[in-house]
Amino acid sequence: MKDYGHILPEDVGEAFARKVRDFTEVAAGLVQDRPPYREVRLRVAYQEACHLSHAQSITAQPRELLRAIPGLSLVELPEQEICCGSAGVYNLLQPEMANDLKRRKVGHMLAAKVDAVVTANPGCLLQLRNGLKAEMGAPKLYHLAELLALGYGLLPPLPPKTDEGRRGAEPI
Repeated sequence: MKDYGHILPEDVGEAFARKVRDFTEVAAGLVQDRPPYREVRLRVAYQEACHLSHAQSITAQPRELLRAIPGLSLVELPEQEICCGSAGVYNLLQPEMANDLKRRKVGHMLAAKVDAVVTANPGCLLQLRNGLKAEMGAPKLYHLAELLALGYGLLPPLPPKTDEGRRGAEPI
């Protein structure tokens, strides 16, 4: 939608495009004024979404949001600049390459030994869930908005970790 300035007639498109903001841009401004207050004791890795990092150059805001959540520890994964393989319908049009990318990302996630992986893109969530579903001890997957909701007390707190170190419930 931020590109509508190039698609629609100039007078309408550019005015419209200037008003478009990603969720992370809006939320980052709100969090500065009223930060999350509930602890979310998780060690999380952030999976950069291509629609944010490559298409919109948004990389700082999602991390700022995660760092604002009390108790949350952010772990950076290697190869953030590389797609998870979802890329809209890329996983349907180029399944072999998409699966290779997915395996690479999943390998980094498992090696990091995090409690959870968070991203701001539903396509990434689906792609990574598919890659992690058969992995023992795989981290939980969350959308960034879910972790913010936990930090603001809008969702019930996560259950305590089990003896194996994993949380007892499925992602929200």
